[in-house]
Amino acid sequence: MASNSRFSVRAMSLAVATISASLSMSANASMGNLGTTYGVMPVDVATAQSLSMFNDQVSATYYNPAYLTKDARGELTTGILHAEQELRSANPNADGDVLSNSPSQHVLIGMKTNLGSITRFDHPIYLGFIAGVEKYGKEMLAFSSETTESGQFLQYGKEPLFLNIGGATSLWRGISAGASVRVTLEAAAKLDAVSTLGGETSRERLSVNAEPSLKTILGTNIDLGSTFCPGSDCFLNGWETALTYRTKSAASTAIDSNIIVTQTIPDPGLSLAVSTIDSFQPETFAIGTQYRGENWRVGGSIEQQNWSELEDEFAADTIKDQQSAAPSDRIRFDDILIPRLGAEYELNKNFALRAGVAFEESPLKSTRNPEINYLDTDKIVVGLGLSATYDRTRLLAHPVRLDIGYQYQQLQERDFTLVDYDGNETDVTADGDVHVISGSITLKF
Repeated sequence: MASNSRFSVRAMSLAVATISASLSMSANASMGNLGTTYGVMPVDVATAQSLSMFNDQVSATYYNPAYLTKDARGELTTGILHAEQELRSANPNADGDVLSNSPSQHVLIGMKTNLGSITRFDHPIYLGFIAGVEKYGKEMLAFSSETTESGQFLQYGKEPLFLNIGGATSLWRGISAGASVRVTLEAAAKLDAVSTLGGETSRERLSVNAEPSLKTILGTNIDLGSTFCPGSDCFLNGWETALTYRTKSAASTAIDSNIIVTQTIPDPGLSLAVSTIDSFQPETFAIGTQYRGENWRVGGSIEQQNWSELEDEFAADTIKDQQSAAPSDRIRFDDILIPRLGAEYELNKNFALRAGVAFEESPLKSTRNPEINYLDTDKIVVGLGLSATYDRTRLLAHPVRLDIGYQYQQLQERDFTLVDYDGNETDVTADGDVHVISGSITLKF
């Protein structure tokens, strides 16, 4: 029995290590993503996502697909994002307070175009997509899922593949609608092998499949002045309202392995199965409004994020293993509301300043979740950004736009109880600071 127990651990390590190596997976887990944690483009970063529902760049495919209709020109955008994080846990049993300081580094590319010309109808139909990849394009399928004794932060980690594609069209007098899909991957791996007690394998067979999972994003935008008083002056001119809905999404991996150990475990062998999620984005409802003046605009939004659904996802996770935990020890999440407020001011026709602020309540309700030991805190988010438009282009038909955005996130102090694998408890205090800088260049056509 002792040999079987030792080999069970060894076989699990072999299966996971082999499959992980095949998929090039090596990153920290993250129950968030580029769009929800920081912002996709510099405008989103700089305004703390408060004006993202009214951003006519390609990031509209994620925040509000309907806003793709706001600029009839095509667009090609490339950008980078770098986030430096210092996530701390004041633990009396640790050498230092810094729990994680691994940066997030994304390269992004997006395009928008009008497909109306390929139809016989004189009606614009806009198509847009945006893709982001971690480590400046070098890491596409990172994955990690683990339990820990020292604690791990819920929302800050790497989710390398960020992909959205969608379309939009105008409906009637200032009303437009759009839809897009967010693409996540559901990976499945199967490993069969014969091994000696020393870990030397033979007759290995490994198969890996990754299927895309498409999650819907819906958006609608209403220009109140154009809708209710077209062609005339009224108090509604300059006002816009937007509504969006994003379904929940998650990246998951299932691993099945079967190992035969010569002289110890005969055919049919030792079967091991792992099913786990790495990243999760909650079902989100959002409403936003903005007022645009002659050379300025101000706006905001309210988001409802339904994190309570993550409890059901963890119930089927064999690594987090909440089904075997006592009901009082199972991890719990709350649905939350996130208010955001931002503004933009055009200094002249070439330069614009923007800023934003948001308060994001932690969705993690439980402060004691044995072995998983997730940490998460409320945070205050502030942003600042600048746009520069260069219109003296010799070869290009339209001006070139440069954007830069900076964001600071202050994670508020919150007390947690860590529980190790032997049941010992340690009281810790979590907090942190996150600095984000993002830049992009946009060409119109």
